[in-house]
Amino acid sequence: MTPTTMRLATFDRYGPPEVLTVTTAPVPRPQPGEVLVRVRAVSVNGGEAAVRSGRLRLLTGRRFPRRVGVDLVGEVVSATGRFAAGDLVWGLVGRRLGSAAEYVAVRADRLDHVPAGLDAVRAAALPSGTTAITALRDKAALAPGERLLVRGATGGVGHVAVQLGKAMGAHVTALAGASTLDLARELGADRAVDYRAPGELGRFDVVLDAVGTDLPAFRRLLAPGGRMVAIAFDLDHPVRSLGHIALHAPRRDRWVRGFSGNPTTPLFAELGRWVAAGAVEPRVDRVFPLAEVAAAHRAFEQGGVRGKIIVELP
Repeated sequence: MTPTTMRLATFDRYGPPEVLTVTTAPVPRPQPGEVLVRVRAVSVNGGEAAVRSGRLRLLTGRRFPRRVGVDLVGEVVSATGRFAAGDLVWGLVGRRLGSAAEYVAVRADRLDHVPAGLDAVRAAALPSGTTAITALRDKAALAPGERLLVRGATGGVGHVAVQLGKAMGAHVTALAGASTLDLARELGADRAVDYRAPGELGRFDVVLDAVGTDLPAFRRLLAPGGRMVAIAFDLDHPVRSLGHIALHAPRRDRWVRGFSGNPTTPLFAELGRWVAAGAVEPRVDRVFPLAEVAAAHRAFEQGGVRGKIIVELP
């Protein structure tokens, strides 16, 4: 029987990870088109950390308490549509946060079955990989033989982008911290470079930027006909960063474009096919229980993350 209350992570003011606490709330009632999921694991993402810190307060306002958690892996509670009770699924709660909870009600079109062979924790390292698919396949139209630079190559999106780029036939240069260059090579990067001492990087057909700072410098690395997809922007200088994207997005040559990922079932199914084919594997850095969600956010913000920080709800 489903309980009436649940535990969840919330914060009642902006600030460092320590503002996060675990409280209780009623278990949500799914609306038409939604699925009630018993959450088993979620990952820590940059967007939710930015919201929690208050760096986006001009957009998010001052209504509290707020929840955290973007993606999820969990078990379907009751049979509905194409899902049976007990099915292990992955998905996103959309642009509203709140998946770091024991139960969530999620739109069915934002869920798909987890590929066979993945447990909940390892699966939770992959949903943000849908951003890598959209960036490389749909936005940049990465072609075999092209040169790809992945900036932030061992983080949540980056570690999937490196693998996906190789699977799509590109020559991949991974830009990451010195302590994670070994992981970049394990992921299949042809070249792994310390971002603090990059030297001469050369020219690239496609740049996938998961960091967001100093976008003009990285646009200058584009070869003729090059494309740059920025999935992050500089939170310290947002107007400058977003202005650079807006200025160069209309160009036909050496353009820079961004997007806000909001994947639905077909994109999760595509990610599942890459996983099933052995082209993409999850990398889990550390796992924290829900009671230590603040520690999970602290670990994320300290940097040097090798894949994903996971919060488990066993």
